[in-house]
Amino acid sequence: MTQSEVKVTAKSLREFTEEVFVRVGMSPEDAAIEADVLLWANLRGVDSHGVLRIPWYVSNVDKGIMNPSPNITGVKETPATVVIESDHALGPAVTVFAMTKVMEKARNTGIGWGFICNHTHQGAMGYYAQMASKNDMAGIVFVCSPPNMAPFGAKAAGVSNSPKTIAVPSQKQRVLFLDRATSMAARGKIWLAVEKGIPIPDSWALDKEGNPTTDPIQAVIFRPVGGPKGSGLALLFECISSVIIGNPLLEPILMAKKVESQPSKQEGTKGAHPDHVPRPIQNSVVAAIDIGQFTDVESYKKHIDNLIDGIKALPKAEGFKEILVPGEPEEKTYDDRIKNGIPLPEGTIRNLRGVAERFGVKLPSGL
Repeated sequence: MTQSEVKVTAKSLREFTEEVFVRVGMSPEDAAIEADVLLWANLRGVDSHGVLRIPWYVSNVDKGIMNPSPNITGVKETPATVVIESDHALGPAVTVFAMTKVMEKARNTGIGWGFICNHTHQGAMGYYAQMASKNDMAGIVFVCSPPNMAPFGAKAAGVSNSPKTIAVPSQKQRVLFLDRATSMAARGKIWLAVEKGIPIPDSWALDKEGNPTTDPIQAVIFRPVGGPKGSGLALLFECISSVIIGNPLLEPILMAKKVESQPSKQEGTKGAHPDHVPRPIQNSVVAAIDIGQFTDVESYKKHIDNLIDGIKALPKAEGFKEILVPGEPEEKTYDDRIKNGIPLPEGTIRNLRGVAERFGVKLPSGL
């Protein structure tokens, strides 16, 4: 922890967060979910998706982008699948609703597959996949949004940086889960760099001119992880989420850009008009696999333990004291922060003070 950071307890930070979202207009139940998802991230060191997001969420509610009291409805449903219209809901509330629903379907059919349409930011995706793993299921979640990442070989945004997560249960080990975007870094990590006043690696993002930058303030376009691998995966995620439910997010913007690059053909073209630029919404896939309908659950979890033990017992590369499996660094951070508190940088504290003053909510102790 640096001198400009202050540690607060998870309990006090959760209470503050929950009260803010009630004041914003969410139901007490949805506000509790929102707080739980944000604190889940902070406790695991994923501060980019924690409470630093609160002022941004509040601003988006003010702008009418995020709907604190949405009409969440299932619009299409089969025994194994569901399409959910979220009405611009804040992501955590509708995603918990969706994962609960697909887990119910998985118990009946073996697999539950859900599409969430027109939601907003979901926070840390691993939270939802772990809902499934805690119920002896494998959880899979990925999200698509309008273009914010440059495809390999381009210097302009053309795909989404589509975060994805997978979680599976184990017997004696911590849950095994992967949670990461298809970009080199998530937007929240860039925001965190701004609040800490530190540069970012030039591999993370491009500026508005399409040039690599180390200035987080100038970073506006993500760069894909693994070059063509990351951008290719993001493109195919769009094909099996947004496009398959008839709500494409990339195509309208890409076609408008194509028209804009051909001035002689712009006139009379609907896609080029600014009124037809898609709103900042997202679509997601939420899936659960009921392990017990395919194999013995305890045997499966023992195999996962063996996989983890086997990986960690491999000869270590030079400079490594330990081989960590996906999700393990976050769980180690959780152990520390649940005991010793969550460190918040000065920039985050300053922004939370502004929110507290606006809504008349008491700040967490120590701030």
